[in-house]
Amino acid sequence: MNILMLHGVNHNMFGQRDPVQYGTATLSDIDQSLQVLGQELGVKVDSFQTNHEGEMCERIHQAYRDGVDGVLINAGAWTHYSYAIRDAIAILTCPVVELHMSNIHAREAFRHHSVLADIVTGQIAGFGIDSYALALRAAVSAAKKSKK
Repeated sequence: MNILMLHGVNHNMFGQRDPVQYGTATLSDIDQSLQVLGQELGVKVDSFQTNHEGEMCERIHQAYRDGVDGVLINAGAWTHYSYAIRDAIAILTCPVVELHMSNIHAREAFRHHSVLADIVTGQIAGFGIDSYALALRAAVSAAKKSKK
């Protein structure tokens, strides 16, 4: 089983950017923890990060062509306004789990709305770095159910 982790804009700055909201773990730390959990779950996890919206859309298109079994996405600020990324995700036929380290519903009002919410399988938010593990477990479970 192949799972794709999509990291959005500014995530390359994890560990340096607003540690109160995002902690001190780096993007590399997060990806490494997903690799370890992926091995435990018997799945391959590929990670991709970009600060360019078009590149994110292209990677989502490639995931569709590759027939990935599940997608995790922390789109960062794009969550709240990127209809281009939303439309790209809508192409996918596999389970998609939206995740956020912070609780977006307990932050600034503009963060309360996700343009992805109505097309993803589910959302996980507010558990810090553990949001990634929870999302991977949820995506693997949903992918297994969809193959039955």
